[in-house]
Amino acid sequence: MPPPARPGTFDVLAERVLQAVEQLPRGSVVSYGDLAELVGTTPRMVGAVMSQFGSEVAWWRVVGHDGRLPAHLLDRARRHWADESIASTEKGCRIERHRADLDELAERYAEAVDQLDRDR
Repeated sequence: MPPPARPGTFDVLAERVLQAVEQLPRGSVVSYGDLAELVGTTPRMVGAVMSQFGSEVAWWRVVGHDGRLPAHLLDRARRHWADESIASTEKGCRIERHRADLDELAERYAEAVDQLDRDR
């Protein structure tokens, strides 16, 4: 797994979080905490990146540990979830049914970040 982003390098962290989200297969979701562990940061930092730059990626695939999203995103997310056959509830998605294989995600992420680092 690549090393975590250096403290104070929000741009690098944002790039890595977004790269991790891009590796999520259609029909899969992860929690902010899952991504935080993968990238080497905190769930709050993942949330900050997603709130600022998440519209550039499949943001509906990143949810709270219980499958929830902020209320203002829920209707839009439900449309994406339905399109990807991700089961949902009144308050979010069924993360326990659709959580991505985290080991596979880690492998895909490591390859993507390695390529990013080589391209710099």
